[in-house]
Amino acid sequence: MPTVALTPPEAARWAARAGLVLPAERRAAVAAVADHIHQVVAVLRELDFEDVPPAAAYQPVQENHDAAV
Repeated sequence: MPTVALTPPEAARWAARAGLVLPAERRAAVAAVADHIHQVVAVLRELDFEDVPPAAAYQPVQENHDAAV
């Protein structure tokens, strides 16, 4: 799904919506970081985890170390 990059004014608008003040000199950097995070998450969403059990199903095995030195 192609996406349009977040612009600095949109970053400021989203920050304001969250109750944060985003100074003008930081808007471009915040927009670039948000775009990078979006790209990473998009790659993770493409991974197929169908055969992977949930983390709650993991049962660690206690190993017995009985070797003599």
